[in-house]
Amino acid sequence: MSADAKPTLYPRTPVYAIIGNPNCGKSTLFNALTGLKQKVGNYPGVTVEKKQGTTYSQHGQPLAVIDLPGTYSLAARSPDEAVTRDVLLGRRADTPTPDRIICLVDATNLERNLYLVHQVLDLGRPVILVLNMMDLAAAAGVNIRVARLEKELGIPVIPCEAVNGKGILQLKLAMSRPDLPLSRHAWDVPPAIAAAVAELQASLAANDGKPPLSARAEALLLLTDQDSVRVAGSTPLSARTAEILQAWQKRWEAEGMDWAGALVNSRYEAIGRLAAEVVQPGVMAGPTVSDRIDAVVTHPIWGWLVLVAVMTLLFVSIFTLAEYPMDWIGVQVAALAGWVRGVMPPGDLRDLITDGAIEGVGTIITFLPQILILFFFIGLLENTGYMARAAFIMDRLMSRVGLNGKSFIPLLSSYACAIPGIMATRTIEDPKDRLTTILVAPLMSCSARLPVYLLMIAALVPGDRVPLATKVGLMLLMYALGTGGAFGFAWLFKRTLLKGAPPLMIMELPPYRLPGLKDVAMHMVERAGLFLKRAGTIILGISIVLWFLSTFPRAPAGATSIQQVEYSIAGRAGHAIEPLIKPIGFDWRIGIGLISSFAAREVFVSSTAVVFSVENFDANHEHADIAPLRVALRNARWPDGRPLFTPLVCLSLMIYYVFAMQCMSTIAVVRRETNTWRWPIFQTAYMTGAAWILSFIVYQGGTALGF
Repeated sequence: MSADAKPTLYPRTPVYAIIGNPNCGKSTLFNALTGLKQKVGNYPGVTVEKKQGTTYSQHGQPLAVIDLPGTYSLAARSPDEAVTRDVLLGRRADTPTPDRIICLVDATNLERNLYLVHQVLDLGRPVILVLNMMDLAAAAGVNIRVARLEKELGIPVIPCEAVNGKGILQLKLAMSRPDLPLSRHAWDVPPAIAAAVAELQASLAANDGKPPLSARAEALLLLTDQDSVRVAGSTPLSARTAEILQAWQKRWEAEGMDWAGALVNSRYEAIGRLAAEVVQPGVMAGPTVSDRIDAVVTHPIWGWLVLVAVMTLLFVSIFTLAEYPMDWIGVQVAALAGWVRGVMPPGDLRDLITDGAIEGVGTIITFLPQILILFFFIGLLENTGYMARAAFIMDRLMSRVGLNGKSFIPLLSSYACAIPGIMATRTIEDPKDRLTTILVAPLMSCSARLPVYLLMIAALVPGDRVPLATKVGLMLLMYALGTGGAFGFAWLFKRTLLKGAPPLMIMELPPYRLPGLKDVAMHMVERAGLFLKRAGTIILGISIVLWFLSTFPRAPAGATSIQQVEYSIAGRAGHAIEPLIKPIGFDWRIGIGLISSFAAREVFVSSTAVVFSVENFDANHEHADIAPLRVALRNARWPDGRPLFTPLVCLSLMIYYVFAMQCMSTIAVVRRETNTWRWPIFQTAYMTGAAWILSFIVYQGGTALGF
């Protein structure tokens, strides 16, 4: 080794796991350590699967960091908690067992958070305890004797404010230590259970390959009756260990002994003694600011009015603030198409670029400002802590349909996208509640439906300007229909396929915080990137393919533009399904959009732009002036001359997209989460069937009434 070479401090890259209770700031700390941009939010359940990144020690050596889902205990009650438990216990072949653990706790609720810390210390691995939200604890008058806590546990204890970056340097210095001490933590297992713990520990070490201390921690978990959740990827117990566990449980059942309760109570007694030594609670004079706000936003009446006001403000902003940037983008798209026509000679290649690529993708990109406003509001709601309050006030309504308020967080997340909403159901303990929530989550109107709604609202009202009240009212109606549909089908499923009583909701209301505008902006940029990537890949590809299918084969000479589309491959496909969709007011051209939008709902807008721009060709296939898509839809006619996109048809089409399953990515995620094709097939069938029936009722009923 050369004289200036640095010594190797570690034989391999150490693996750190960040764990803690839900909503204690794990994702914020993970981002601060790794420089990544994992989503953060001021409500439980943001992280529902493990995330991995890398930070560096003070010597420049890499340290692997895993951000695990939040949990109150290692005794897993839901799939996300089972991921945390299995990673820490080394049960997963796809994840290395962490060498060291960072326990992040909410300093304002230290005693409650110490239950998880107590279990982690049983693992016998180096632990760093991070006291997060020290600023909030100080504001509440809570004083934590950090040095005394460090002495009692025998591990590093780091005060921290992760959201402000305070304490991160000290944490990195502690993580850089190659000689982190093991805890002096010890507690007395009840004598009646000690023999079972010792026998299980020996079996886990001999038959399951567990280190002695880890084997003891796992033995304690096996004797906790809540720890029964198994997830894909975890290794099962050996037959001998399972046999020992069942024998002890049968013995205690015969004796009428509550072994799990005895373990939990004994652990809480040890925690209580520790908390009394290190925590000096503050005395608050009167209700806090959070209490005064909650008196309004969680009120049985005022809370609902606040929720409606928030949603109304959201949609007003979408229609007003986004108007000018949308117009600007539309002008740029038209200018780009005009420039291409000016520099290229007429022909199929030019038409492919202008009418397939630019027209299809440009129409979708026009809606980017409105989608960004939607995610800005969602980010504010998540960061301030209002999201958990919305779940709280919804709990009574949710219980009437067979669910609890905890299901509302995944449903609310589905307003942005059903995929993370479905993944967020991992926080739901009851399997039937979780499956019910998965089945109804896609009914919540996601951001992909937004372009379809906006296009139909623009085409629905005659004239160039749609009144703001009309736009906001129709948008609220669509979102209300989706939410009502989700609740209605949840009520049906919980009384038929998935019978079961809803559990009581236990959810912590996080303290209100000023929104982290940087986090909100990062989330908006991330969503904009995903939207543009989707527009530049999936939508671009489908637009080009659809242009080709709408243009070839060529119709005989002298055919009109509409005859050309009918003669094409796309036209024939549309005609094939027209008998199925004509009763709900749709013709074969709309059918083309329905078929193409199975890839993604927003593709309907780009495919409509392609189909109806193709109709603007003259007989020689020279491009005429393309009117705005809204005008093209208003000018569309049935063969008998009747308008195609009447207000009734526009309403029927919006209702169809509220309920139909038009997203292959969502189907794939449901398949992964349920581990079977049975439920995604059922979900697609019931949603599409409901969409057709409701559109049929609206269209035929409206026609009978003379609309």
